[in-house]
Amino acid sequence: MKLLTVAVPCYNSAAYMERALDSILTGGEDVEIIIVDDGSTDETGKIADDYAARYPSIVHAVHQENGGHGEAVNTGLRNASGIYYKVVDSDDWLDETAFAEALSVLRRTVEEGQSLDLLIANYVYEKVAEDKKKVINYRTALPVGKTFTWDEVRYFRQGHYILMHSVIYRTKLLRDCGIELPKHTFYVDNIFVYQPLPFVKTMYYLDVNLYRYFIGRDDQSVTEANMIRRIDQQERVNRYMIDCCDVMAVKNKKLQNYMLKYLSIMMTVTSVYLIKEGSPESIAKKDALWADLKKKDKRLYKEIHDNFLGRSMNFKSRLGRGFVKAGYKLSKKIFKFG
Repeated sequence: MKLLTVAVPCYNSAAYMERALDSILTGGEDVEIIIVDDGSTDETGKIADDYAARYPSIVHAVHQENGGHGEAVNTGLRNASGIYYKVVDSDDWLDETAFAEALSVLRRTVEEGQSLDLLIANYVYEKVAEDKKKVINYRTALPVGKTFTWDEVRYFRQGHYILMHSVIYRTKLLRDCGIELPKHTFYVDNIFVYQPLPFVKTMYYLDVNLYRYFIGRDDQSVTEANMIRRIDQQERVNRYMIDCCDVMAVKNKKLQNYMLKYLSIMMTVTSVYLIKEGSPESIAKKDALWADLKKKDKRLYKEIHDNFLGRSMNFKSRLGRGFVKAGYKLSKKIFKFG
């Protein structure tokens, strides 16, 4: 059994996927790499097969009809043999030194028979065109270099959340929580991080800059134009997150508060982009999203609607439009486009 499975979803990734794969290969035999060729029409499939032939004990290539990023993550999880599971997008990469430290923590945890559900590390926004880097760390919120529980978690700043880039989950936990990401849908990374949280009992925060998140391609899903064009997919993810967990039944108050904040920011982002799209249909969808939340769970609706962000997304006045602009700036801060 491998220590860590790393899934690399690929769709027409021939121009840049080798950097991602080479960075993961530095983990050696502790690591299993599953390249998921998601219906590519370029040389992606051939590159995947070449890596599998060169590193048969580490790399496995899976070819499938196009199902989108979420289905590629699902496929990786179905085929994973590692004790832990991570996703690395094909245009991103891992820092070699930080990766070695992460593997060391996981290896020690297994050898000592400790229970660890979630390893968290920093990630870096690599805005290559502007030669800018921004490190996202969790020092203000999480204990450093030790195994801890939700009771020891401190304060997460607004817009400062645990994202897919920063997590390594225990594989069995992901399977036990029943996660199945929707096909042909962008932004499912929010589901991947959010849905398993009630199953997480123990965590470890490693304060190293592990994941390098590339920003700069025009076809990336988090460009402003693409987020507006794909707002129906953002709405679909938002509704999935409402339905996948009964947040109000979560007993640990710190975990519940974190999940409420996460869901609140998702409602804000979806509302902002529906408002910015501006058509009567989009405004109606925004109103229906909030109405359906209220119908599903009045307590959950009250928790999310009655905070500052929730109320601001439902104002009709000029003041309300000002709040929408503020919400837009917050979403830009989170998604790092523009």
